[in-house]
Amino acid sequence: MKTQLESIQKFSHDSILGAKTSIDLDLVKSRTLGKSSDFNGLMKMLATIPKEERPEMGKLINTVKNELEILINKKQKDLLKSERESSLATQKIDSSLPGVEFPVGTKHPITQTIERITEILGRIGFDTKEGTEIETDFYNFEALNIKEDHPARDMHDTFYLNTDHVLRTHTSPAQIHEMESNSPPIKIIVPGQVFRCDSDVTHSPVFHQIEGLYVNKKVSFAELKGTLSFFINELFGTTPIRFRPSYFPFTEPSSEIDVQCVMCQGKGCNVCGHTGWLEILGAGMVNREVFKSVGYNPDEVQGFAFGVGVERIAMLMHGINDIRLFYENDRRFLEQF
Repeated sequence: MKTQLESIQKFSHDSILGAKTSIDLDLVKSRTLGKSSDFNGLMKMLATIPKEERPEMGKLINTVKNELEILINKKQKDLLKSERESSLATQKIDSSLPGVEFPVGTKHPITQTIERITEILGRIGFDTKEGTEIETDFYNFEALNIKEDHPARDMHDTFYLNTDHVLRTHTSPAQIHEMESNSPPIKIIVPGQVFRCDSDVTHSPVFHQIEGLYVNKKVSFAELKGTLSFFINELFGTTPIRFRPSYFPFTEPSSEIDVQCVMCQGKGCNVCGHTGWLEILGAGMVNREVFKSVGYNPDEVQGFAFGVGVERIAMLMHGINDIRLFYENDRRFLEQF
């Protein structure tokens, strides 16, 4: 058995040193130490020799195996180095050839719209803040004068995480947090995602709003109209605007603001319901009950708030008739922006 081991050792040694490429060496390694190799056959023959000879023979076989593995690893490094040097010597790089251009992405149209809105309102003193997407029932409803039995809760189609926590249905809770932490004057906008159980061509269960709030000692409805008129004309260009009386639990008086339909220029079409007008936001003077919930004296402060649906604005700005296009990640759609 020792003679057979010496013969295998010499043959394997010569084969390893004689390998010309790393591929040849892989084949030699397989023949030398693989499952079907003569070397592995010797290991199996250990069981057939006398018991007292097995430890010495086993130690000898392992010694030879380790020597061959070291030799293979060294040879492999030498071959890889040689092949790499040969490849570099024969390859030529033409540095005058043009490089490969990769397409560069752009900001999502929703992000572009948010940045446009915050830029316009930032010019007239509104600071941008962030709110939390998970709110307690108090901040999302109670503090905004939306009581437990208030019908407005049905309008919000809320995602409840448990009995007290919800995915915010609007960005309005941020105004409560801000007023709790600071004294007037306060002039902020809060962009962010909001969540409602609703989905069709004009509604998405996840969409974006921008909440606006201005609180000071004396604030009038005329200031609200002036602020929103400036904002709308900067956003859409000079366009007819109308304020309609409306109702929101957290503002009183309240108003919805329409612009002349950008599709038909006020003539009437399917998009505007043949009215010539499109609603773009809701607003109003902050309700006295909201001031009370944050510890403000409603006789000493006044304010206005407004909420803008970002997808709604983006759809009007770009003539898009299906809100779901914003979320389908269709490159043909997104590349237009």
